[in-house]
Amino acid sequence: MKRDNKDNSMDKIISLCKRRGFIFPSSEIYGGLSNSWDFGPLGTEMKNNIKNRWWKKFVHDRSDIIGMDSSIIINPKVWQASGHTDGFSDPLVECRKCHTRFRADHLIGEEAWQKIEDKSPQEKKEEIKRISPQCPSCQEKDSFTEPKKFNLMLKTFLGPVEDKTDPVFLRPETAQGIFINFKNILDSSRRSIPFGIAQIGKAFRNEITPGNYIFRTREFEQMEIEYFIPQPEKDEDWQRYFQEWKREMINWIEDLGISYSDEIKELDVPSKDLAHYSKKTIDFEYEFPFGTKELYGLAYRTDFDLKNHEEKSKENMKYRDSKTEKEYWPHVIEPTFGVERSLLAALVSAYKEEKVKDETRIVMKFPSWLAPIKVAFLPLVKNKKEIKEKSIEIYNSFKEKLPADYDDSGAIGRRYRRQDEIGTPFCVTIDFETIDNNKVTVRERDTMKQESVDVDILHEYLKERIN
Repeated sequence: MKRDNKDNSMDKIISLCKRRGFIFPSSEIYGGLSNSWDFGPLGTEMKNNIKNRWWKKFVHDRSDIIGMDSSIIINPKVWQASGHTDGFSDPLVECRKCHTRFRADHLIGEEAWQKIEDKSPQEKKEEIKRISPQCPSCQEKDSFTEPKKFNLMLKTFLGPVEDKTDPVFLRPETAQGIFINFKNILDSSRRSIPFGIAQIGKAFRNEITPGNYIFRTREFEQMEIEYFIPQPEKDEDWQRYFQEWKREMINWIEDLGISYSDEIKELDVPSKDLAHYSKKTIDFEYEFPFGTKELYGLAYRTDFDLKNHEEKSKENMKYRDSKTEKEYWPHVIEPTFGVERSLLAALVSAYKEEKVKDETRIVMKFPSWLAPIKVAFLPLVKNKKEIKEKSIEIYNSFKEKLPADYDDSGAIGRRYRRQDEIGTPFCVTIDFETIDNNKVTVRERDTMKQESVDVDILHEYLKERIN
């Protein structure tokens, strides 16, 4: 994989995001909270752009997918049936001196961990001591406990009394809300297999070592589809749907402005590393500045979920084919997209530093649909009454049609740079020519080329170029 500006660092992107209002540290005035982030005006616009575009592409533009929105807190029996209560865990070690906790597989590397995963706790401890002899936090030697499983689900309690014998959990994924509503949706929408159910929503995981900015957080948003297919008679039957969804995911990645061939690596997850519900999973990995990490996942979940929910709930979760009268549990193809990871990858991919004459221009080359502001209106001079009034008049006529900004502070070149840094595709300058002949100057972000455009056709001009 390759990318321009390979030396760009997360420090530069994090600094820009805070300075320009994309992302802020959460609770900053109280010293913050470990790996928690708030989205500012521009970051919120981009998150909404991603979710709205995704929903349009995968729900509104398709006749075979419908949407839903399930509860964040659901009956804990759901997580027992899905396998999360017993199997949703990471290996945890703790430093006995500073009590900092680490994921063992991150501490010694995933490849090394896989070699000792089936060994005894004492053997694991000895191998961890050999590879990582001291605590990265306090540098104490030989201080780690034996690794133990740590469940990632976040507990809470309902009602006025905290009863530790009966906790509930914040959902660790959105998928189960779809599965437990499968029959409700089937009965109310009268859908036929194959069809999909889409959902966008929050999920929560008590990560041992969250980090890398917004890449791994304890609170995040997922965009997921559970696509129900006929019970396959041979592997080719489900593989056809799997390949179709792989192509759909590649198209979405390219739509984000990410080069699939240059910036994405496909990882066919080895069978020993598959989730308990999966027969096949592909991870789409992205080359972040901090390493190549999972961006999205595509899994074949077989009929694991519906079958288990029927067994545990004693409710019929089968689909009845109206033509053959055959009842069966549909199998499931699951494409999963993270909202924050989508945003982070788009930020990294769009970030460019370019030499313009004697200065460096920082520009975020977002696809126009993703940019938080589509057009900025800039009066050439702000102390000329007729120019300012005309500028405000044009801006007011556009702000309900497109996300727009108005900026009259500082030299025009400096204002161009500010808009470049937030990825605004077009800047419109209003000057004396506008007063004389109703023409404005439109500057395009990526090429910096300028064109004179009549105000009467400006909306159509921009609309053709923003998609």
